[in-house]
Amino acid sequence: MRLCAAVIVPVAVLAGAPLHGQQAGGSAVTTAPEEKAIVVMRSEAQSARQGPAENFTGSVRVDQQFQASAPGRVSGARVTFEPGARTAWHSHPLGQTLIVTTGVGRVQRWGDPVDEIRPGDVVWIPPGQKHWHGASPTTGMSHIGILERLDGKNVDWMEKVTDEQYGAAPRPRPAPVAAPDAAPAGQPTRAQRLMGDFSPKLAQLTDDVLYGDVWARPQLSPRDRSLVTISALVAMNRPDQLRSHLALARDNGVTEEEIAETITHLAFYAGWPSAVAAVTVAKEVFGRKSEKQ
Repeated sequence: MRLCAAVIVPVAVLAGAPLHGQQAGGSAVTTAPEEKAIVVMRSEAQSARQGPAENFTGSVRVDQQFQASAPGRVSGARVTFEPGARTAWHSHPLGQTLIVTTGVGRVQRWGDPVDEIRPGDVVWIPPGQKHWHGASPTTGMSHIGILERLDGKNVDWMEKVTDEQYGAAPRPRPAPVAAPDAAPAGQPTRAQRLMGDFSPKLAQLTDDVLYGDVWARPQLSPRDRSLVTISALVAMNRPDQLRSHLALARDNGVTEEEIAETITHLAFYAGWPSAVAAVTVAKEVFGRKSEKQ
């Protein structure tokens, strides 16, 4: 099954988007006088449209468009790129910020190498820079985009991205700043403290292979590797190791809600006792008080 995900692109790609303070279907939620009201645009009341073929390559769906009322000038939309789909070359008069949330994508400025983008990456595209962005050839990608209008315009569309341009190999992602178990210079690592006196070779393999190689590989982000590790430790019911890896996962950007959902999902595969034990450990790590038995 192919992965699809949502991304943000300029609201100018389609006409008919609801203005800030309006909602498709007429179901805006207000709690104050109209000129000062907070407006909630319910997702279930918003319609989706296909991205216009002149601005995109591949299967693209545009929904949840938004545009601020004056004096605001921010606009954007949520767009679903299937694998292989991408924008045409384009530029923004005041630039654009992309915040990657899910999947694997690509972005390129004219004349630069292609960059791979993954969850947690923040991309700033300066004003007037010719560029494109979209999903990878095999995986969809989701990002939030923020841009502004200048004299009523927020995008200038150009020619399509050719298959040759799209197929260029991305430049390697930079290695993590430090391995998950890194220690200050001159200080023993956690693996060395735990087992170095008894099994120095195992400590060395842990530092050099597990953390120095496997955790540094660019194919998965540290956040994704943390989720894999947590899932394995929950399934094997290893509470002591889970405790330290939950703390690491938090540092790698995994949220408390994501860990809770992971444990809930694993209950059906690893068993209820393992999931309940994992919840107890997670509550300790996240500072939640457990009920006394």
